[in-house]
Parts: sequence; C-alpha cells; structure tokens
Amino acid sequence: MIRPHALITGATSGFGLEFARQLVRQGYDFTLIARDKDRLIAVATELEAVPGTQVTVLAADLSDDDDTSRVVQHIAQHPVDLLINNAGFGHAGRLGLISPDAQDAMVRVHVLAVHRLTQAALPAMLQRRSGAVIMVSSVASFLTSAGNVNYCATKAYARIYAEGLALEAGPHGIYVQALCPGFTHTELHKRAGLPKRAPAWMWYPVDRVVAASLRALQARRPTVVLYGWFYRLTTLILRFSPRWMLRLEARLYRRDR
Repeated sequence: MIRPHALITGATSGFGLEFARQLVRQGYDFTLIARDKDRLIAVATELEAVPGTQVTVLAADLSDDDDTSRVVQHIAQHPVDLLINNAGFGHAGRLGLISPDAQDAMVRVHVLAVHRLTQAALPAMLQRRSGAVIMVSSVASFLTSAGNVNYCATKAYARIYAEGLALEAGPHGIYVQALCPGFTHTELHKRAGLPKRAPAWMWYPVDRVVAASLRALQARRPTVVLYGWFYRLTTLILRFSPRWMLRLEARLYRRDR
C-alpha cells in the first residue's frame, strides 16, 4: 500500500506541528521544513514512533532564496500528495520605523515561498489528477491595519492565491484551501513580542482549528476555512462592509491600543 506524503513548512511548532500530529494518525509520511534542524529531528522522532511512518527533514530558511530553491528542487524530485504552506511569523510596528530586513523576510516567506513551493508541487498533482494544497492564511487577510501592514497584506495574498488556484486546479482533481484562523494558542504572539489583548473567549486551541481544516480537506470543500462562529460572522461582515467603515474601525482600534 502506497502511503500519502505531506510536505509541511514551519513544521516544528504551532499549526505545522499540529498538522503533522493529526496527519500521522491518518497514515501519512512526511517531509518537514523548518529552520531549526534539532527541533525538526525531535518532531521526526515523535512521528516515527507511529509504526510505518517515514519522515524526511530539511532545514531551510524560506526567507532565503537559495534555501527556498533547495526545497523547490526537493519537491520536483519527490512529489507530494499534500502541501501545507504554514511557515510564517508576525512582526508588528510602524512600517517606516521597523526593520526593513524583517519586513523583506515576511514578504519572502508569506508570498514568494508560498508561490514557488506551490508551483513546484502542481505538475505532479496535475499529472495524477489528485492532490491538495493548504495555505495557512489568517482572519487578518480580511483586514487592513496600521502597525501590521505587511502581515495583513501578505496573508491576503495567500488567501486570494488559494481562491484563484482552487478555480484553476479544482477541475483537475486538486483541492486547494485557505485556512484563515483567528486568535489561536500558538507561539506566534510570543515570538513577535505581542501581548494577548483579546479576551479569552476569542482564542481557540490549535488542535481544533487544524481538525476543522482536515475535515474540509476530507470533504474537499470549502476553499476558505474559518473556525468559530465569531470569526465566521466577523469575516462575513468584513466582506460586505464599505471600505470607509473598515478604515474608521481600524483607526479606532489602533487608537485604543
């Protein structure tokens, strides 16, 4: 029996790690991508404790073009059944005052790497007429926010890219999803040095959000996956609100902070 193979970026924590933990129970093998080789090996050891599981680790920084090219080459030589573009980070601050290097890295990881890895995975999927791609976007993809200019913009790219690709690749047997979580208990806020200001009821466990994504994958619908009634309602309002109202709300939000 041929086991399905998933390639997961940002696989050592947060959504990436949880995807791996849930998919291993479904009989997947893996290629895991992250910057920290020691953490990759630790995750691989955990997954390989499940009998029959094979894991390949590839330490790569997706903000580096050469490292991204190595992953692209690996995908070309080792086709995958499921690509999960999860790698990403937050870095809040006023665009004219924060580090240009960090902002360049965000664009490369959230945009360029997502595109290059997805394009590398597609030819084999199209030939087989099967496969799936999950982009971990964000509820922030529906927003514009002072202090988070590139985060909102790059997450919007991932969502819109997924929606367009779903129309293009769906008729050829390929499922494409944009997972758009709201506040979720991961390392993202800690790494970005951001306080958790939102009330507790707005935060969800990462395992529940990933489970919702995988249920949608199994059902092959919908393209945009949101978890939690509050975020489904919020994004519905955001989709149909006039732009002037959204700009006013964003200014009030930033003033309150």
